Amino acid sequence: MYCLELAGEADDESLAALEAERAAATAVERVAPGLATARGVRLGRVPTLAYTHRVSELVGRTDADVESAVALLRAASVDRTGSVAVRGRDVRSSSGVSASAAERALGGVLVDRGFEVDLDDPDHVLRACFSDGTCLLGWEAAASVRDFGTRAPTDRPFFQPGSMNPLDARAYVNLAAGPALPDATVVDPMCGTGGILIEAGLVGARAVGNDAQWKMSRGARENLGAYLPDAEWDVVRGDATALPLRDDTADAVVFDAPYGRQSKIARHELADLVGGALAEAARVAPAAVLVADRPWADEAEDAGWAVDARFERRVHRSLDRHVHVLSRA
Repeated sequence: MYCLELAGEADDESLAALEAERAAATAVERVAPGLATARGVRLGRVPTLAYTHRVSELVGRTDADVESAVALLRAASVDRTGSVAVRGRDVRSSSGVSASAAERALGGVLVDRGFEVDLDDPDHVLRACFSDGTCLLGWEAAASVRDFGTRAPTDRPFFQPGSMNPLDARAYVNLAAGPALPDATVVDPMCGTGGILIEAGLVGARAVGNDAQWKMSRGARENLGAYLPDAEWDVVRGDATALPLRDDTADAVVFDAPYGRQSKIARHELADLVGGALAEAARVAPAAVLVADRPWADEAEDAGWAVDARFERRVHRSLDRHVHVLSRA
């Protein structure tokens, strides 16, 4: 069993758990605010997760107080050698437990067992996560790479307002293509500046982009060339309702639909554009994630999709994003 430390806010937890389960873990169960357990984990995929910080091999679960954590560790077998460190967390300040007090007490148990404490470069890290009424103890096994700030949309060679942040783009790629990663082909039929494609390429997928606007397709190529110099990718200019791709040529489709502040998008009405793009997505791939400013569940079902999950996420006061996680019906 494993302990997962979830990233984001409380409203992100359902999405975080599903992302982990689709891209890296099995039988994920949320057990307390910011914490989940999993039966199995592909540890090599954990660095690519967006909404999971760390994964630990679970020692056990107990009440959220230092005495209970100490008793749990004393009763546990520890089949490890080398130096250790203890890292405590009061997750989202929900338990009232002093992390430093937990670190001292648990470190004392390990010293009594003959371990040397090395706070700077330990061979093993014991994580004590306290949340609400629960404590999970585990040996850290993998962590996600939190480098999303290095790819801010405004720092890319080509930028347009409204671009999705890399953290969310990574999560949506994992939700759609997770089971097939890293050997997956991910298509974005409305790729804009290429943010989703960049994250797809960085997790090992072949990224294929399409956009109706020449400026966008050219700018996406510029961005992908900067961030994916050694990866395999393609970007073309075309119509999202008539993709130049063969049937079942991809593993997943991920796209951020236009937000419809105007009455027409190129030559299509917005509903026709989104419905047509969904139908094309179902033709070329068995899984998809659609992000939009409104629910499109009915249109997705009409296009041949089953809606596995839908999340409503606040961007700012005047915009909520609706995230549809789809599988071919």
